[in-house]
Amino acid sequence: MDLSFQVDLRGVVDLLSHHLYSSPRVYLRELLQNAVDATTARRATEPAAAIEIRLEPLGLNESPMLRIHDTGIGLTEHEVHTLLATIGRSSKRDDLGFARHEFLGQFGIGLLSCFLVADEIHVVTRSATGGPTMVWRGYADGRYSLEKAEQERETPGTTVSLVPRPGMERWLQDESVRELAAHYGGLLPFDVLVANADGTSDLVTSPPPWVGRPADSTRTELLGDYCEKYFGFRPFDIIDLSVPEAGLTGCAFVLPFSANPAERGAHRVYLKRMLLTDRTPDLLPEWAFFARVVVDASELRPTASREALYEDELLESTRTALGEQLRLWLVRLSVTAPHRLQEFFDIHDLGVKALALHDDETLKLVERWMPFETTLGPMPLAEFRRTHPVIRYSRTVDNFRQIAAVATAQGIGVVNGGYVYATDLLERIGQTNSGIHVEPLEPGAVTTYLDTLDNHVELRMAAFLQTARAALDRLNCDAEIREFSPASLPALYLSDPNARHVQRLRETQETADPLWAGVLGALDDLDQSSRPQLILNYRSPLVRRIAGLTDPGLVTLVIESLYGQALLSGHHPLRAQDTAVLNRSFLEMIDRAVRGSDDD
Repeated sequence: MDLSFQVDLRGVVDLLSHHLYSSPRVYLRELLQNAVDATTARRATEPAAAIEIRLEPLGLNESPMLRIHDTGIGLTEHEVHTLLATIGRSSKRDDLGFARHEFLGQFGIGLLSCFLVADEIHVVTRSATGGPTMVWRGYADGRYSLEKAEQERETPGTTVSLVPRPGMERWLQDESVRELAAHYGGLLPFDVLVANADGTSDLVTSPPPWVGRPADSTRTELLGDYCEKYFGFRPFDIIDLSVPEAGLTGCAFVLPFSANPAERGAHRVYLKRMLLTDRTPDLLPEWAFFARVVVDASELRPTASREALYEDELLESTRTALGEQLRLWLVRLSVTAPHRLQEFFDIHDLGVKALALHDDETLKLVERWMPFETTLGPMPLAEFRRTHPVIRYSRTVDNFRQIAAVATAQGIGVVNGGYVYATDLLERIGQTNSGIHVEPLEPGAVTTYLDTLDNHVELRMAAFLQTARAALDRLNCDAEIREFSPASLPALYLSDPNARHVQRLRETQETADPLWAGVLGALDDLDQSSRPQLILNYRSPLVRRIAGLTDPGLVTLVIESLYGQALLSGHHPLRAQDTAVLNRSFLEMIDRAVRGSDDD
C-alpha cells in the first residue's frame, strides 16, 4: 500500500525561513526580486506598460506595515492558490521544470524569507490578464487565507505588506529599507523608489559603473570610487572582464598592497543586476588572490538561498576564463607598461611566488616576467637563459655573495636562490620543464671553474702554501692556490654545506659533556676532509708579493688577515676565534707598520 508523506507546514516554514537564509537582510532582496520578475513578465506582453517599484518603509505616515508596490503582471485567483500556497512552486519555470532565463527567482520559496522579520504577509494583487483583485494573507504558523478585495486596484500589479514580528521592527524602518534597497537593488534595470513622508520618493538605482568605454576617464573615476566604497581601497589597476557564455560583464580591481595568498578574496556578484552576494570567494582561481571582482551575470546559477553560486561546469569554465583574462592583463602590462608590471611584482612578490609553487600557469608567469637577483643583475629567468642555458643557483644569500664577483669574472651565471621561495621555484621550474636545466652551485664547486697553476709555479709556491695551511689549520680551514679574476680579489673563502656541518659539529663537540663529545667525535671522523677553504688568488699582485716573503711569522700574520677579510667580504658569520684572529692580526699589522716607520 502506498502512503503519502505527512508534512508539518509550520515546521517547513520555520525550516526554510529561519535556516535557509543567513540573515534577515535578505527579505528585502526577495521582495525586490519578485517585483522585478513581475514587471519583467508584464513588459514581455505589454512593452509600453508603465513600470514602477516603490517601497514604503514601516511607520511612513504612521503605517504599521512595510509595503512594496509594483505594476507587474499580477496574479489570478488560481495562481495565488498555486504559487503562494505551494512551497517550491514557481511561475518562473517552463513546463519541464527548468528555470526560465529572463527571471531572477526560480525556487518558489523567496516569499518565505519575509517570515524572518514578519509574522504576517499580506498580498493584494490584480492580474494584467484579467480577473478580480485578490487579497492573500499568510501567517508564520503555516495558515493562509484568500478572498476578493473589497476595493479593486486601479492598475494591474501587486502590493506586498509585512506586519513586523516583535523585536524585528528595525529591519522594516526607513534607514534599513533604504540601505538594503540600495545594497541589493542598486544596479537593477528598473527604477526602484523609496517613499518619503512628504510624498516624494528617492531613486536608489543607477547603471553599473563599468558601463562605457574603457578609455573613458569618467568611467575610470566612477569605478575607482565604487572600489573604494565597497572594497575599501583605491585600485592599483582596473581590468575589464567579459565571459559571453555566462552572460558576464564586470571589472577586477587589483590590490595596491600585498595580500595573503591563503586568504580567499570576497567578490561581489550580481545576477541580472540583483546583488547575489558580496562575499563569494570562489569566482576567481586561487592564484588570483591579488584582485577583487564585481560582476553581473545572467547565466550563472544561484543556490536556493540565492546567497552563493551553484558549483557546476559553467561556473568552472567562467572561473578559468576570468583567470585567463587576468593573465592576459599581466602579459599586456609587460608589453605596454613594464614599469607597472615591476611595481605589481614589488607589491605581490611573495604571494605570486607562493602560488607559483602549486600553479603551473603562475610558474610560467614567474619564469617569464618576475626578476630574480643574478650575477648579471636583476632579470627574469627567461632573459637569463638567453646567455646561460644552464640555470645555476646558490642556496643562500651568503653563498651568492661569496661567489658573485668570482663567478661573474669567470663568465659563470648564477641566480641568487637564497630569498624566500626562490630555491623551491628554481627547482620546480627544472622539474616541470624538461627543456630547462637547473642545478645548484655550491661555493666549494666554484674551485672547478678556477684555473690551476702551472706545474713549475705550483712547485715554487709549495712552501708558501704549506705555511698558509699551517696558519689556518687551527681555524679548521684549508688553503689552496688558484688563478682567477678579478685580480683585485686576493682571497676567497668558500664553505659548502658539508664543511659547515662539520664545522658546527666540532664547535658543539668542544662545549659538550664527555659522553656527547665522544659521540660527536665519532661522527666527525666520518668526513675529516670536509673543511672550508681559503682560495688564494695567484693572479693578485698582493698574493705574489706575500709568497715572496721569507719571514714565516709575517706570512702567517698576512694569511690570517686575508682570512678575516675574506670572511667579512663574504658576509660569513664570525666565530669567537675568528674575531680574535681578526683583531690580533689587524693590531699586529699596525704595530709592525709603526715599528717599521720608527726604524726608518
